[in-house]
Amino acid sequence: MSTTLFTRTDPTLGEFSLRPVDPAADAALLHSWVTHPKAVFWLMQGCDLDAVEKEFTRIAADPHHHAYLGLHNGTPAFLMEHYDPAHRELVGIHHAEPGDVGMHFLCAPTDTPVHGFTLAVLSTVMAALFANPAHRRVVVEPDARNTAVHTLNKAVGFEVLRTVSLPSKDAYLSTCTRDQFLATRGEHR
Repeated sequence: MSTTLFTRTDPTLGEFSLRPVDPAADAALLHSWVTHPKAVFWLMQGCDLDAVEKEFTRIAADPHHHAYLGLHNGTPAFLMEHYDPAHRELVGIHHAEPGDVGMHFLCAPTDTPVHGFTLAVLSTVMAALFANPAHRRVVVEPDARNTAVHTLNKAVGFEVLRTVSLPSKDAYLSTCTRDQFLATRGEHR
């Protein structure tokens, strides 16, 4: 069993926690998530199980990219990745500042959606990233067509800087500082 790296209790939905992805042990579960039709913006629709395991093995070996399995009340429920935008994803597109951290998240597909769940997941992801004092600003590059995530990003404090063209999509380059995130929660530093 992997070590839990972060835990947050949501007053309505309970405990959310993060642990490192184990590429071999988690591959089948992650494959079912990233190839699901609802995960179209994750860009792994056509991947087989072996390709998913290889991708997460690659991430595990990369010093600038990390993947975490998110659990809700002990059950796998979401995926979070963070990366150094000075070395991955946005090189040559975004001038990374000290303290910038890039992020992706994906909620597991479900037939029984829970109101507020995705916002609670994103709040957990943001709280986990800002728990590291070196992280001053979160940078994201969601697909410009992903209107649902744009609404969620705004709810936790992201501001769209501009539209950028990436190899696989046009994206809204967006950032959120620690203070912007805390302000959406009614908290201050």
